[in-house]
Amino acid sequence: MTAVYYTLGVVIFFVAILASIGLHEFGHMIPAKKFGGKVTQWFIGFGPTVWSKQIGETEYGLKAIPLGGYVKIVGMLPPGAEQLDEDRDHPIFDEDGERVIRLRRSNTGLFAQMVSDARAAEWEHVKAGDEDRLFYRMAWWKKVIVMAGGPTVNLLIAFFLFWGVFSTIGYVERVDTRPVVDEVIPCIVPADEDGRACTAAELRENPTPARVAGLEPGDRFVSFNGEPVSDWEEIRSAIRGNGSEPATLGIERDGEVRQVEVVTEVTPRPLDADNPGELTPVGFLGVMPVQNEVYATGGPLYTTDFMAESTAHVVVAIGKLPVSVWNVGQALVGLEERDPNGPVSVVGGGRIAGEIASSDEFVVSEKAASLAMAIATFNLFIGLFNFIPLLPLDGGHIASALWEAVRRGVARLRGRPDPGYVDAARLLPVAYVVASGLLVMGVVLILADIFVPVELPF
Repeated sequence: MTAVYYTLGVVIFFVAILASIGLHEFGHMIPAKKFGGKVTQWFIGFGPTVWSKQIGETEYGLKAIPLGGYVKIVGMLPPGAEQLDEDRDHPIFDEDGERVIRLRRSNTGLFAQMVSDARAAEWEHVKAGDEDRLFYRMAWWKKVIVMAGGPTVNLLIAFFLFWGVFSTIGYVERVDTRPVVDEVIPCIVPADEDGRACTAAELRENPTPARVAGLEPGDRFVSFNGEPVSDWEEIRSAIRGNGSEPATLGIERDGEVRQVEVVTEVTPRPLDADNPGELTPVGFLGVMPVQNEVYATGGPLYTTDFMAESTAHVVVAIGKLPVSVWNVGQALVGLEERDPNGPVSVVGGGRIAGEIASSDEFVVSEKAASLAMAIATFNLFIGLFNFIPLLPLDGGHIASALWEAVRRGVARLRGRPDPGYVDAARLLPVAYVVASGLLVMGVVLILADIFVPVELPF
């Protein structure tokens, strides 16, 4: 059954991501059509077409490589200045439907040729009667709505998934730590290696004071050196302040209170959870306390606060993405360990979903909540990432539309001629560089998720 649950988790995750991609593209297509634009294609994936269906003027379908999607909005790139007259609004076709604007097929320079080829390919889709339906001729605010529609849909998907989890399963409001032993740590290891298995030599030569004293899971602390203790903070403070001195622990085991003699040992430990790298020598016993998570349910206001906080973290992660992917590449070639908190691809997300679904550590409701949170997090990342103001991302088109509004507004205020539409084609060399970088990062993450996957802590 484990393999069945694993497969089910992977399938649910990938179907949800593909549905998110499709909805993202609908977020572009629907407002484009509402504003009179011509949309000829809506596809999930890239490469050869697996299936398609023509509905009206739009072809809907699936491609062989399900790693993205696109909609084809006719007229994304305007003709170049050499094809337009001074009023920037030259007719495209004459009265007989013959094309008036003739695009250059050859240019000097690599980038100029790229721009020319892209412009020519774009205008192959423009037919007689499309003149007033071209994307580049839309008002700037309409362009912003069309291009922002896709990533906004991803953010809405994330919001409603988070809200669904918080309003049903709930969220961890606080963690109650009890003065009860949950685990006895067998040996003393450096703070940055906490959690790893002890070697035979360490068990023999460097056992923890708790192991030497014979403490057991379930022991409840009731006193320290004769002073009563009632919560974990009290016992932890007493242990840390004891240094390497002897101490008498009062513990309750099987309903009986007994005294246990120990000698705590000084070892560098982090005192601030927010600064785990800052170590301070303190007394150390070697036990993990019982922790109980207290859940509460939340509505749209809590979800909004959570989304705002998560957005801040994602923006920071996006800024560090090139460095993070470089570190993943280092792990891929064996130069360092894979960071469990680093970025993963859709392949890695699928593996994580499968491991959650097949794990015995969670009940069904917890598995459903974890999968929903994973899908929501991917949508949050995809939505915010697409707002980066660089072509070919949606944010690049939004930035172009806003720049067009600024240019025209300034010209109007100064009484100067209308500067016309912003020519996004001139930024295509940048788009090619960005797209190449995204492709390389995607390949690195996918290979790493196959050969050195993130290890989950269960």
